[in-house]
Amino acid sequence: MSFEIISVIGFGYIGLPIAAVFASYKKQVVGIDVNQYIVDVINQGRIHIVEPELDIIVKKAVEEGYLKVFTKPQNADAYIIAVPTPLKDNKKPDLTYVRAAAESIALVLKKGDLVVLESTSPIGTTEQLTRWMANIRVDLTFPNQMSSDSDIDVAYCPERVMPGQIMSELIKNDRVIGGITRKSSLRAKELYSIFLEGKCFITNARTAEMCKLTENSFRDVNIAFANELSLLCDKQKINVWELIKIANCHPRVNILQPGPGVGGHCIAVDPWFIVAQNSQHSRLIRTARLVNDYKPIWVFNQVKSIVKNFLNEKEKKINEIKISCFGLSFKANIDDLRESPAIHIVKKIANWNQGKTYVVEPHIRKLPSSLLDISELISIEKAIDISDIILMLVDHDIFKNINNLVVSKKIVIDTRGVWC
Repeated sequence: MSFEIISVIGFGYIGLPIAAVFASYKKQVVGIDVNQYIVDVINQGRIHIVEPELDIIVKKAVEEGYLKVFTKPQNADAYIIAVPTPLKDNKKPDLTYVRAAAESIALVLKKGDLVVLESTSPIGTTEQLTRWMANIRVDLTFPNQMSSDSDIDVAYCPERVMPGQIMSELIKNDRVIGGITRKSSLRAKELYSIFLEGKCFITNARTAEMCKLTENSFRDVNIAFANELSLLCDKQKINVWELIKIANCHPRVNILQPGPGVGGHCIAVDPWFIVAQNSQHSRLIRTARLVNDYKPIWVFNQVKSIVKNFLNEKEKKINEIKISCFGLSFKANIDDLRESPAIHIVKKIANWNQGKTYVVEPHIRKLPSSLLDISELISIEKAIDISDIILMLVDHDIFKNINNLVVSKKIVIDTRGVWC
């Protein structure tokens, strides 16, 4: 059965780009999002996030009639679920959005449809997805591991893209597809083959789920090593950036760069999914998470120490100190603030500092609500002009172009090695 109409549920940083890609290949795409503002913006041919090339593709898709977004589920041949899977306060995965999406589309499913979960999920979620849908639609047969004869096909296919490069990586990167049955895997492969230039690796749903978690946990462990090195080097008065550069000259060593912590919807979250289900056998993964979660606290303590020394030298009071924090997103050159360590650091500084705390973030128009009343968004030029202390948190390209001689006149705390 061919896929004439494709529905994408969830129009965030993954859902919108994948919908746009399918539409650019002349497929009829119906998007679903519960946020009326997002629905209205997309239907006007505009976008609500920052991602290179995405605005052009969306505008063309809407104008040509291949992309339309609704707040309620619509009939389609394939459904891709790309909703958030955040953490609860206890570091357990929250599948509320996945369940809501599954139950909503179950009402419009028909024989022969394909359902693909893209949201990063704990092991077993795809199987649970079929049960949630089956509980709503008792007149359809949903697949299980023991049966290949079902009315609906269900598979898991996690995204593998980097913000800032999503549009190219969606097409070029290899994909892992894990169906509840082999038939489901093959149908999902057929769906993604509409645009995919990379390879499709076929496996089962549980392996595909674990693969996604493994990839991001691997990166988290490696970042934790770099971040721990930065703490050790600070104690030993060693330039960590020089150390890593030299160490990486070894043919079998490739140390990543340290930073103020780890953020984003993947690396800062996914390892906890493994820990939540396997607490006794994930000690390294858990420790890496703790190391990276501690780094923002360490940066904040560094700021406090430097401010204290500055006050003693200049004979100033703390309410006279102006601190500018460069960067707020979780990585360079994007507007995505999800799980950003920079936000936590700025919030701590602003609540502690009785003077002025400023934020320089060229990729957003206004501060998140948690920072609105305690800090101010300003330009690069103003920050350099008025600040006593500059804290580098995100290595945006625009920051790298700032002349070192300009910032050298200030007290600089550089967590990204931009001006070191």
